[in-house]
Amino acid sequence: MIKREKALELLKKYIKTENTAKHMLATEAIMKALAKRFEPEKEKIWAMAGLLHDLDYEIAEEKEHCLKVIDIFKEENVDVLEEILYAIQAHGFNLHPEFEPKSKMDWSLFIGDSLTGLIVATALVRPDRKLSSVKVKSVMKKFKVKSFAAGTRREDIKLCEEKLGIPLREFIEISLKAMQETAKELGL
Repeated sequence: MIKREKALELLKKYIKTENTAKHMLATEAIMKALAKRFEPEKEKIWAMAGLLHDLDYEIAEEKEHCLKVIDIFKEENVDVLEEILYAIQAHGFNLHPEFEPKSKMDWSLFIGDSLTGLIVATALVRPDRKLSSVKVKSVMKKFKVKSFAAGTRREDIKLCEEKLGIPLREFIEISLKAMQETAKELGL
């Protein structure tokens, strides 16, 4: 399986926008936290799915996003587990309905992907602009304001209750804590 160091090399090669790179690192942190809950023995696999999920974001046309990543792995001669590939494809379920999330890992990536932006936006409106000062209550309040971080797919995030059996508040808490633990790497 691909090692984190190699994944970070690929990230630097294919992702030029700092915010996209940070989003991928934040998603990795969330996936690692969710793996501890559902499949602790697969923590590295879940984390890798989070880290690599948007690798094609800056080079693929919208209709190819989540699919072109396979070409990248072939071109780079990188061995990625099939379950990671499927999770990456399934996180684009809104674009590619043929890749419906099936596993807890697939759903976690699909659901957690959009939440990173809401949490970051919540941190950025704080006086200190730090994740450490963000509380779950603040994120929940911002969640209700549709114009705040308008690109956040709130309806997807709410699926945490149905697909993962995790109440929304708890899902936000798990995700926020995971991102706070990696705040230095995220620059927040």
